[in-house]
Amino acid sequence: MEERAGVGPRVPGTRSGDPRGVRELVRPPRLREGGRVRLVAPCSPVPAAQLDAAVEVLRGWGLEVGLAPHVRDRHPRLPYLAGGDATRAADLQEAWCDPDVDAVFCVRGGDGAHRTLDLLDFDAMRRAAPKALVGFSDITALHEAFAVELGVATVHGPVVGTKYFVGDTVAQRELHTTLFLPEHRMVLTSPGAHALVPGRVRGVTFGGNLSLLNDGLATPHSRLSAAGGILVLEDVGEDVARLDRMLTHLLRTGWMDGVAGVALGTWTDCPPGPGVIADLMRDRLEPLGVPVLWGLEFGHCAAQLTIPLGVPAVLDAGAGTLELAVPGLA
Repeated sequence: MEERAGVGPRVPGTRSGDPRGVRELVRPPRLREGGRVRLVAPCSPVPAAQLDAAVEVLRGWGLEVGLAPHVRDRHPRLPYLAGGDATRAADLQEAWCDPDVDAVFCVRGGDGAHRTLDLLDFDAMRRAAPKALVGFSDITALHEAFAVELGVATVHGPVVGTKYFVGDTVAQRELHTTLFLPEHRMVLTSPGAHALVPGRVRGVTFGGNLSLLNDGLATPHSRLSAAGGILVLEDVGEDVARLDRMLTHLLRTGWMDGVAGVALGTWTDCPPGPGVIADLMRDRLEPLGVPVLWGLEFGHCAAQLTIPLGVPAVLDAGAGTLELAVPGLA
């Protein structure tokens, strides 16, 4: 298939002046030895031992690591939340707005990111210098909001206070290279990556967790359309019928109209298994007439790939690659 560019319509006058579809975003600066980073818990609570281990790994990278004031909190009544909504939002906003902080690492996904969004002062956050925001899973809500409201590229990578970082030297290396030497991580691929729908297309990377994208549809701080974007998708713990319902919802609303291509990650603990999930994705996505790549190893898996979001890229489904046109960080 001839390479083509995904181009989406634009709607003037939205709250942040954002286009309707997906556009290239401002890339934050790369990290350097001696940089200062802040660890925040905008979602679910993190086990203390995992958090302490993550701090030691990051210090081993030559970083000065600070902990947000409420990073160890737990909600008094809702055990799936790392403290109250207001304190989780305040920690995130303070970390982003602190001029001495060079990157913000989320320690865990889980639940709760959407609950913080309306408590963030995006006007104040726009005045802060861009910096890397790192995380995945529930952090998808933040990736979307930072793209829409701040126009800043973010990093879909491990949440550092979990098994997806602590003890996983491959995932650590992937993230370290992306943050410190991003020009060395331009071609993203995995051994089993192959085309569900062949083709080659240009677009801007965005997306993350299917459940979070579906939950954010038509809410504040979420984009109105996937037009022009290379959508990266993964999920965990959802059976094929639920994945079908969520994906069908995105399709029926028109949100997927104009998407340039789709790169599919891992579907961990999604019964009945990868073969049926792949059949579902082919059934739902092939009618879009865009390239669909299966088998990139990002998401809820060991040795996960780190994927910069908000940067131009070429998806070559036949070759099994997602190639960035520019490094993920400046």
